[in-house]
Amino acid sequence: MATQQHPALPLSLPVAVIGAGPVGLAAAASLLERGIEPLVLEAGPQAGTAVREWGHVRLFSTWDEVIAPAAEKLLAPGGWERPDGRTYPSGADWAERYLQPLADALGERVRYGVRVTGVSRAGRDRVVDAGREEQPFVLRLTAKDGTEGQILARAVVDASGTWSSPGPLGGDGLPALGERAASDRITYRIPDLNDPAVRARYAGRRTAVVGSGASAFTVLAALAALAEDEPGTHAAWVLRRGIGSDTFGGGEADQLPARGALGLRAKAAVEAGHATATTGFRTQAIERDEDGRLALVADDGRRLEPVDEIIALTGLRPDLTFLDELRLGLDARLQAPAAVAPLIDPNVHSCGTVYPHGAKELAHPEPHVYLLGMKSYGRAPTFLAMTGYEQARSVAAALAGDHEAAARVELVLAETGVCGGSGLYDEPDGGSDGGSDGGSDGEGCCAAPGPQAVNVTGYGG
Repeated sequence: MATQQHPALPLSLPVAVIGAGPVGLAAAASLLERGIEPLVLEAGPQAGTAVREWGHVRLFSTWDEVIAPAAEKLLAPGGWERPDGRTYPSGADWAERYLQPLADALGERVRYGVRVTGVSRAGRDRVVDAGREEQPFVLRLTAKDGTEGQILARAVVDASGTWSSPGPLGGDGLPALGERAASDRITYRIPDLNDPAVRARYAGRRTAVVGSGASAFTVLAALAALAEDEPGTHAAWVLRRGIGSDTFGGGEADQLPARGALGLRAKAAVEAGHATATTGFRTQAIERDEDGRLALVADDGRRLEPVDEIIALTGLRPDLTFLDELRLGLDARLQAPAAVAPLIDPNVHSCGTVYPHGAKELAHPEPHVYLLGMKSYGRAPTFLAMTGYEQARSVAAALAGDHEAAARVELVLAETGVCGGSGLYDEPDGGSDGGSDGGSDGEGCCAAPGPQAVNVTGYGG
């Protein structure tokens, strides 16, 4: 990506930050630290709206690893009480004890209830070259009541994440035939089985769990615990690939110990017959029986035994539709910035082995546009909050003209433990019962659902 100088836009214009999640708020704090005025645009009613939706999930990362340095500097003068850095927050903890106080410290620089529906250069669509770089960005906004408006900005930082765009069930990347019609029986999230209504949905029923990542392991473990109390609770685990030596992660050799332990529990559940695994199954259609139960049909014609519910954990995707008038340089496979894609290739890297990167790698052919946080990873799952905070620091330096600082790497990731601490530990503050690649579930890495204890035994297969 080019690093040449570009015409400066009026300094009186703010830098628009899309999303008041962990990385968006960190970007705002980093910009403010540089003397640049941010304007954070959040579609939800409060900070961390997406994080709150998985509030029952506990992170693998400790508090020390999910607080941005620039944010802490902004919070400290106001008497903010820093959580114990050695413990592991849930999503709800992260939102209430860090994200909302940070947004409050930013004050009127954060606007809630406004959704960005389009971004372009003022008076220029993506085709026009003449005078393009001298024009400010225009962001079209829609309020909750449908009122439309727009703002101008000198730069755009999109940290809106990928939470709102879960992958479909279809093995070809498209929704399976009948998937939309069966939406009343499908969820794309880790269910909160502490919620009585949610618990009742799965108790004593057969559930298809589609996916092969840590999120799927988490659900298998949680349903196993439910089966101990509610006989008849069963799971059918559906994998698009076969079961091999790497299916359950690195086990005891996993650089993220908690993730490895979770994989071992999932493996034990399968080997003991508590979970029934179907491999090499690429869903093509969902058919509803007369009694309302759902049957998954593969592209090779196989038809699974009907289930009552489906939990689809097939990844998340970036929503790029509102950026369509900008000139983005994205990798064709991952939909991540082209220079970032080889650094985060999920076939090679886990969240602990991604080399820290910054403004240079995140740049696009459209100057002064950056995708940060989970959005910058496109379809790759293993994202660390710490990596996002380094992105935010570097981009803020670049927008301030401090290119030396922007190019400098100020984050060192340990080879082990950077996400260590899932809920498989027994300590009350150590975590919870399972684990998932929290990068897929929000703006952190390696999350695990809530406080109940889980033993993968007594699982009806």
